[in-house]
Amino acid sequence: MSGLNIRHWPGDPDRPALALHCMMGSAGGWAPVAAALAGAVDLRAFDMPGHGRSDPWQPGPDRPDYHTAVTRLAAAMIERPLDLIGHSFGATVALRIAVAAPEAIRTLTLIEPVLFAAAPSAEQDALDARLAALLDEGRDGEAAATFLSAWNGQELDALPPPIRAQMVRQIRLVAETGPALRTDSARILRKGGLETVDAPVLIVAGGDSPPVIHAIADALAARLPDVGRALIPGAGHMAPMTHAAQVAGLIGANLERG
Repeated sequence: MSGLNIRHWPGDPDRPALALHCMMGSAGGWAPVAAALAGAVDLRAFDMPGHGRSDPWQPGPDRPDYHTAVTRLAAAMIERPLDLIGHSFGATVALRIAVAAPEAIRTLTLIEPVLFAAAPSAEQDALDARLAALLDEGRDGEAAATFLSAWNGQELDALPPPIRAQMVRQIRLVAETGPALRTDSARILRKGGLETVDAPVLIVAGGDSPPVIHAIADALAARLPDVGRALIPGAGHMAPMTHAAQVAGLIGANLERG
């Protein structure tokens, strides 16, 4: 894809790393974590289509779904085994890559992965149904506000107008990820898949995150061969932004395992 914005935080040339952001986020959201890592890795991140400074997402009948498109973009940036880091939606992309090509991963850090198919939740089903109903009625602003309140702990009306407008535009892109996250259309959870990931894996969750996050972490950890768990007290879903130093410290600990 042309028009892809890439950020680079130089560091140890022998430790290439790639970080994948959440929906409604951007590569720039990794800046505080990159600063706290202090060059331990040579870190790159990109704005996913429709995010940050990258071109808008343009779906079509002859194009892959959004999750597949982002996965291909990320995989194309891997030239040798690296440290792969993902947050929320980005963590599901990172896990998909690790399952498909475990030899490409040196360490894998999954922060708040939202692979809902791993742990079905009535509460999450209700939220998704509410968002779908609002979008069907053309109430995109209310849908964006509902999503942000549930996952970011933010109030849409409190954001600057340009950011608010961008997030309202992005909410339909969020809805497009349903098949990948809710029904595992990418088959990340296929029999024997997670079990092939032999790199050290760390799953990080915020202590104040929704219960479904902890259930997903339990389900993934039960199948990954070499996995550690970490909980950040007082953090919610947006831990890389709100608790960057703690997140960086945990990433660093996982780096040492690799």
